[in-house]
Amino acid sequence: MFITGRHLHRRTVLKGIGATIALPFLDAMSPAGRAWAQGASARPKLRLIAMEIVHGAAGSTAFGLKKNLWSPAATGSGFDLSPTSLAALEPYRNYLTVVSHTDVRNAEAFVPPEIGGDHFRSAAVFLTQSHPHQTQGSDLHAGTSLDQICAKQFGQDTPIPSMQLCIENVDQSGGCFYGYSCAYTDSISWASPSEPLPMIRDPRAVFDQLFGVGATPAARAARRRKDRSILDWVSASVGQLKSTIGAADRARLDDYLEDVREIERRIQKVEAFNSSGEQRELPSAPNGVPDSYDEHVKLMFDLQAAALAADVTRVFAFKLSRDVSNRVYPGTGVTTGFHIASHHADREERILDLAKINAYHVGLIPYLLEKLKNAPDVDGSLLDNTVVVYGSPMGNPNVHNHKRCPLVIAGHAGGQIKGNMHVKAPDGTPMANAMLAVAQKLGVNIDSFGDSTGAVDLNRAEG
Repeated sequence: MFITGRHLHRRTVLKGIGATIALPFLDAMSPAGRAWAQGASARPKLRLIAMEIVHGAAGSTAFGLKKNLWSPAATGSGFDLSPTSLAALEPYRNYLTVVSHTDVRNAEAFVPPEIGGDHFRSAAVFLTQSHPHQTQGSDLHAGTSLDQICAKQFGQDTPIPSMQLCIENVDQSGGCFYGYSCAYTDSISWASPSEPLPMIRDPRAVFDQLFGVGATPAARAARRRKDRSILDWVSASVGQLKSTIGAADRARLDDYLEDVREIERRIQKVEAFNSSGEQRELPSAPNGVPDSYDEHVKLMFDLQAAALAADVTRVFAFKLSRDVSNRVYPGTGVTTGFHIASHHADREERILDLAKINAYHVGLIPYLLEKLKNAPDVDGSLLDNTVVVYGSPMGNPNVHNHKRCPLVIAGHAGGQIKGNMHVKAPDGTPMANAMLAVAQKLGVNIDSFGDSTGAVDLNRAEG
């Protein structure tokens, strides 16, 4: 567990019976000597969180473009986010790169039988930027997704190469509509062109996987029945470690463990309510899933931040909604469901309602960015060494087009992305060009991705 005398190994863990907690970055993990520091372990480890939201954006309509409901008017670093759905990201503008006017052509219908099926192929296109083969059988074909390309590059250095999370139900089997398998709708992460990866909806399942809680479902259930925190099982290991590290590291470790305990408490609270017999808004959801969308998303963000901090994994794909979802978001003031609101019939007041939903979804992202910004890492913070990609493969949802699709990037990728930049791509630029640029900034050695025609320059105003 230790490189004795001078250096605490990055893979140090706290172990107890049926539990394993990896550690956040500590000063004691910094190499003591300059020669050692020039080794691979001293360089920052880069991470990726790729998030998809469905139903495009109000800013992709003609009215929305005119009013700058998504992308700001000015390019470069002097842009104004206040009219846009991105306004909540203003405190993080130095980490922010808005890439506007990119298209997702591979989500369009290529042949007549595919017409109308945009909702049922789009999820499979977002991170693959590849056109899905229309089938309701097992002969699936799309492309290898961005997150999995990154996982193959640097995910093998962590206990979990990548994780795939979601908020809404994505376990429908068989055929969906317009001749597409539900497998295309259920996942945004593809290990290969024929292998979509399952996505985890239940925060409890994520927690148990991250912290090695029990070898079997029965063992995990038995541990929970004892009504003890995971930290109780590693207390001896915590005490031993604290005797070997400095005061600053002890404080940092305490903060991290308190974060873990608080996540666990919140999951337990959700499970207790959902087991109480009280009426649920989501009666068919797993027991660990909160009825509140906000609470669910924030729990998943907390789990991702904790996992990245402890280097349990460096790659996440996160699906925030499901196509044709009609979930209502009470905090927006919009009383219609998401899918209904997206079909705004080009009425300005209804486009503005969709913009409110867009702003609501974006408004949850600062919670994650603040977590990453406050987490120390090699040469800065987690946010300095992470790329967060957020976007949709759809443009104007009223007509199911895939032009001028919303896309925003946060994080510095270890200094490779400057931030405070609005990059406006030439009309017709594939979103794949931006995805290719992200992969390259993360150190992936590829020169094409999906239908890319070249990498967007993320550090220059014109793409």
